Amino acid sequence: MNINESIKKLATYALEKGLISPEEVCYSVNLLLDVLNLDEYVEPETEYRNVELESTLKEILDYAAENHLLENDSVVYRDLFDTKVMNCFTPRPQSVIDRFYALTKEDPVKATTWYYAFSKDTDYVRAYRIKKDLRWKSATPYGELDITINLSKPEKDPKAIAAAKLLKQSSYPKCMLCRENEGYRGRVNHPARETIRIIPLDLCGDHFYLQYSPYSYYNEHCIVFNREHIPMVINEAAIRHLFAFVSQFPHYMLGSNADLPIVGGSILTHDHYQGGNYTFPMFLAKTVQEFTFRGFEDVRASHLYWPLSVIRLESEDSEKLIQLSCKIIASWRKYTDEKCEIFAETENTPHNTVTPIVHRDGDKFVIDLALRNNITTKEHPLGLYHPHEEYWNIKKENIGLIEVMGLAVLPSRLKGEMEKMKEHILRGEDLSGDEQTEKHAAWYASFRKDYPSELDASGVERMLESEIGKTFMKVLECAGVYKQDERGREGIRRFVDFVNE
Repeated sequence: MNINESIKKLATYALEKGLISPEEVCYSVNLLLDVLNLDEYVEPETEYRNVELESTLKEILDYAAENHLLENDSVVYRDLFDTKVMNCFTPRPQSVIDRFYALTKEDPVKATTWYYAFSKDTDYVRAYRIKKDLRWKSATPYGELDITINLSKPEKDPKAIAAAKLLKQSSYPKCMLCRENEGYRGRVNHPARETIRIIPLDLCGDHFYLQYSPYSYYNEHCIVFNREHIPMVINEAAIRHLFAFVSQFPHYMLGSNADLPIVGGSILTHDHYQGGNYTFPMFLAKTVQEFTFRGFEDVRASHLYWPLSVIRLESEDSEKLIQLSCKIIASWRKYTDEKCEIFAETENTPHNTVTPIVHRDGDKFVIDLALRNNITTKEHPLGLYHPHEEYWNIKKENIGLIEVMGLAVLPSRLKGEMEKMKEHILRGEDLSGDEQTEKHAAWYASFRKDYPSELDASGVERMLESEIGKTFMKVLECAGVYKQDERGREGIRRFVDFVNE
């Protein structure tokens, strides 16, 4: 296709999505000509309707590769370049902020619905990649868990990795969450952020920003991050931020990763939270036992039937929930229960923290406090309450906020490994004979007898999905400081008594 036709298609797409007005077409096209190193443009007579973004960008990227506008033709350099292309059609930050808050005055749901659609339309959230993610639900005694294999985060090719090693180290932006990312062109070791538009938020007088995750692990997966590059910490201010956010956006949940390594998130150096418009499996968990906290008798408190150890607090009075949550967190920070191998600290190193999550249930506020501990042992050097080695073939990474709530974010390698396993199983071959599947051989042998001896392709696929779900459940159980048995329930009751002292 002629490059002029591709340019017109992209301009038409921007008009159709409301990214630009008819009066801005010439201006935006001229910006794109500069990106493409073109001196002129002859508008084709062809009229386009319902333009598809992915294929149109591919045409422009192919042109860029053929005309040596890319350093090399790989996914990393293509992503850097197509973000520069889309920035030609992305409104300035202030106009996005103004639109968001105009809609918020009408209805917060309208505001976030528009803002999420906008983030996809500008290709900041690459919706066409996210559609390729593998997703299914897995039945467990705790209820259905959500399983995802995320394929939308591109893997760097060897040339990009080599180029990144040669780059001069930069501290700008300081991290992936800093506000300085807005409009940043990116580099091979830092993704382009020219199309991101962030929304300022006031949370209890503190300055935060709202954006969406480009990888969207669930519906309207948002990130709320501090204006300042300061470390994460779970304290009263953090709990107040969570409640302030869901008060402004009652259709969203908001939670925080824990603030210690191993049980925390991947970015502990920048204060931030994650939320969205999604009902996580944990929100539907049943109650094991209920408690009463002294001074907060009108707050419903319960221990959830969940793989991790979660205390749920419910009330229409958010201030009471904040005060009680802070009391529980302060108690947990210093609590040791040797009977259940829980130590608040060793050699002056703290181990106890929480993963807090807030959502609304009608007029009620609900906060879930998942009790976490990051102690390591000789048998479990990566963490006693971390995925144990026998499950690393499926999940070795930390159990963060999203997984605490019952949504597995599994590594992209699993897609290819599942396909290979399926081939070998259908041919009756040993998994240990293939470098890509040998890590799964013992795992497969542990459950194969539980299924019919003869399975067709769809049967094998269902078997693997089911067992991956069961393994994720066991991984979550590893992260539970108190197990779902009578010993664990007694342990929770001892902790509640400690809080009430």
